[in-house]
Amino acid sequence: MDETTFIHAAQHGDVAAFNQIVRAHQAQVYRTAYRVLGDPASAEDATQDAFVSAYKHIRAYRGGSFKAWLLRIVTNACYDQLRVKQRRPTASLDAMLVDPDNPAPGADRAAPETPHDFAERQELGATIQRGLTLLPADQRMTLVFVDIEGMSYDQVADAMKTNVGTVKSRLSRARAALRDFLQKQEELLPAPYRLKSGQV
Repeated sequence: MDETTFIHAAQHGDVAAFNQIVRAHQAQVYRTAYRVLGDPASAEDATQDAFVSAYKHIRAYRGGSFKAWLLRIVTNACYDQLRVKQRRPTASLDAMLVDPDNPAPGADRAAPETPHDFAERQELGATIQRGLTLLPADQRMTLVFVDIEGMSYDQVADAMKTNVGTVKSRLSRARAALRDFLQKQEELLPAPYRLKSGQV
């Protein structure tokens, strides 16, 4: 069965079909929430809240990008977590940087990673996370969706209930702010990850 069939069945109350949808998307939903919130417990809560909401509202899904529809719900769940916690996330981006699907810049997938390389990527992850926590939530989510999840501008606009121009503007500001932060932290970055002069 394809996803459309599972969605149609779930819209008619088939819990098993909805569970298949959860299995297909839970890793991405959690990963997105974790990268936005920076805390495993908060990401787990947001993931659970997102799927509960998706189950309650799946009959409202009318076609189009299901991924964007689901990530819109995840976005709301992340906003809820940020409002409730009223705190800055402190966990690192280790999951992104250690994840083989998302190697660090310049990383060679085929080359074995040394303990030193692993430690450097963890250090870089912690520095990036500190930079991300300084971004406004809208900019942080936009950067995560586009630069980490690889979503198109249209998908992000749909997920965040805004227009493409706003997405591009937020992304530009987020990238510039994160770049400026990393340049100021250059002495803390492992040498392979330091920005070259003029690098954007």
